[in-house]
Formats: sequence, structure tokens, C-alpha cells
Amino acid sequence: MTDAEWAVVRPLLPVPAWLLGRGGQPEAYCHRAILNAIRYLVDNGIKWRAMPADFPPWDRVYAFFRRWRDHGLAKEFHDRLRARIREREGRDTEPTAGVIDSQSVKADAVVSSDSCGFDGGKLINGRKRHVVVDTLGLLLGVMVTAAVTGDRTAAQVLLRQVTDVHHQLELVWADGGYTGSLVEYWLTAFALVLAIVKRSDDMRGFVVLPKRWIVERFFAHLMRTRRLARDYERRTTSAEAMIYWSMTLLMTRRLARPHTQRA
Repeated sequence: MTDAEWAVVRPLLPVPAWLLGRGGQPEAYCHRAILNAIRYLVDNGIKWRAMPADFPPWDRVYAFFRRWRDHGLAKEFHDRLRARIREREGRDTEPTAGVIDSQSVKADAVVSSDSCGFDGGKLINGRKRHVVVDTLGLLLGVMVTAAVTGDRTAAQVLLRQVTDVHHQLELVWADGGYTGSLVEYWLTAFALVLAIVKRSDDMRGFVVLPKRWIVERFFAHLMRTRRLARDYERRTTSAEAMIYWSMTLLMTRRLARPHTQRA
């Protein structure tokens, strides 16, 4: 991280328990060094044991990653950055609209068979990332499943998780894979409009579809971080945490840039 990024990140970090007088052992390494190590691993796709000597020992970095993953601190840190970006763009911190979609990726050999499957539509054997993003392309919720899991099945769980946190969400755009009883269910039970954006049959080649391009751009960013080009994580919770860390790379860089007020 640059000094400008660290100036943005430092006040948004979750405070360790030992600093609040709740016990626990003080950190042995600077948080900036630990965060830089995790960001380096996510961005460059290295193994944990291949951590360069410039960073703290790999086992200490992994212990930090695991602790933040299990206690939800990575998501909390990510959500604070997202709220800061939305405020900077003149938006409310809580979104009212979003976009849902999924992405199937190949899984590495370390991924167990119980969390891995075959996506017959994409012809990919691996895992599937189900995400909901806001209209700025910032992540609201993510769930990683086996690739065999259907979009409508995963959406039942993911949308419930997202709406429990973001109570002002009223509209979600989706593609044709989410049609059926799911639309009526969410409208009657939760007053959430699931708008289907379909691709016309007479379209040929690449066509930018309204609102759906936002989530496709999000997936493009994930594929630029090499750790996410393929799923290397043994646990789905680790795969979800890697996605949150990938988005922190994007958001800290955006917050560190000088802001130009839009007309």
C-alpha cells in the first residue's frame, strides 16, 4: 500500500481486543506489513509458503488471515471501505438496488470433492461464485458453492443474507437464469423486485446489456487478481474471504486517488 492508501485504511481497521482491554495477546507485527502480505498473495497468486522474505513469516500472515476470516473481520473491513466509497460518490451508504449473477471457475486438485461439482452449462468442473453487487459494482454479498449448484437455489440463500444486512434493498437485476417462481416469491415475501434482463434472440456477438454489465465488470476484476483465476482454497469460506480481499485492493486504490467531483 502507498502512504495515501494506508492513510485511508488505518482508521477503518477493526480494533484488536487487546487494545480495548478485553484480553488477548498483542500483535507481533505491524498491521500494514500483514495487510501488504495478504494483498500481495491475492494479487499475484502465490502459495502461502512462497511468501517473500520482505514480509512477515508466512504462518503468521496465514494465522492473521484465518483469524479475520473466522471472525468476519475481513468482511467488516471491506464493508467499511465500501461505505466510504459510496459516501465519496454522493450515494447513501445503504444501497437500494443491486445486480446478482454467478461465475463458474475451475478448481485446483486441493479442493475436496464435496465442495466441487460440474457446471453443465459452462462445462466447468469446479466451484461457482454467486455475488450481489450495487450499482457502482461494489460487492454486497458473496457465496461460494460447488459449480453444480443452480443459480436459483443459491439465490434463495444469498439474497436472504444480503437483505438481512441491507434493509433498504428494493430492486435486484438478474439474467434469465433466475426466472421462475423465485421472482414471485421475493416480491410477495420480501417486497424485493427481481428484474430479469434478458438477451434478445436476434443479438449477435458482444452486446452490452443494461445493468448486467456492472456485475460482469466485477467478475473481470476478480480474474485480474491471480489467486482468483482458479479456486485454490480448501474451504469455501476461504474462497469468499479471498474475494473480499480482492475488492479491498480495488477500493483502497480508488480512495487514494484524488476525487474529481462529477457534474
